[in-house]
Amino acid sequence: MTNIQRALGSDGPSLYPIGLGCMGMSEFYGPADEGESVRVIHHALDHGVTLIDTADMYGVGANERLLGKALAGRRDDAFLCTKFALKRGDDGSFAGVSGRPEYVKQACEASLTRLGVDTIDLYYQHRVDPQVPIEDTVGAMAELVSAGKVRFIGLSEAAPDTIRRAHAVHPITALQSELSLWSRELETTTLPVCAELGIAFVAYSPLGRGFLTGAIKSADVLAADDFRRSSERFQGDNLAANVRLLSRLEAFAERKACTPAQLALAWVLSRGEHVLTIPGTRKVTRLDENRRAAEVKLNADELAELDTLAPAGAFAGPRYPSSRPSLVNG
Repeated sequence: MTNIQRALGSDGPSLYPIGLGCMGMSEFYGPADEGESVRVIHHALDHGVTLIDTADMYGVGANERLLGKALAGRRDDAFLCTKFALKRGDDGSFAGVSGRPEYVKQACEASLTRLGVDTIDLYYQHRVDPQVPIEDTVGAMAELVSAGKVRFIGLSEAAPDTIRRAHAVHPITALQSELSLWSRELETTTLPVCAELGIAFVAYSPLGRGFLTGAIKSADVLAADDFRRSSERFQGDNLAANVRLLSRLEAFAERKACTPAQLALAWVLSRGEHVLTIPGTRKVTRLDENRRAAEVKLNADELAELDTLAPAGAFAGPRYPSSRPSLVNG
């Protein structure tokens, strides 16, 4: 199975197209078990899932420290990705976004220390700073490449024009943005630009923050501190409407002899050969389920049926809670 590979952009390595997002191991989705999280990471590496994703803001640095522990003695087994730009206070409060060149370098040094590594394989700007020209930020990231501290650079949730401007300064290897049957907004805008420029599109939240697995049909199953409780898509009439739509996808998956999660991941990978994805999980069983989705192939008729069952904009509620800014670069 691990012979299924996709190139990470025009200048990056070939990797198994389904990686592992580690955010939920430290924050946002309720309590997690660190020992079990390390076991999941090791299991991923043992089975060819090498695209491992974190960020400095996940758990206010705790997620990077967790990755450092998990990768001790196994650094060469992983293609390690992390991000900077979303600043947080020691108490977890959000302190804005920064793409200032001096901050880029400070953040990288801090991540290298927490991860316990000499080099980050792929370093993303987590969100674009509207106050700093993207050319200045990417210029500083390029200096990290020249210094050997970073191998490849990427952006996250950047708009097409921003991507083009950044790519003109230094090759952008990957763009990480949200894409799923639940959030299809970038299909006709950002995806084609990435394909044109030879940039990998790394889809985060490919399972609709867990909704497309079929495991969340009531907010009652979510932990009290789970951030999804603040999302309108998981509330009231929106949730009820989304569950009805999900039932159609579950019936499709049953006919396809795969799980709803595998169907959702296969759909993401069908968006183009330049697309990879990083579903998050804290369970070995879910990891195994997710990684096998690369074997699920959808033909033209099936893709057309999915367009009918879950067209763009079909799910009810905004992508991010309306009570807080999304920081998505329009």
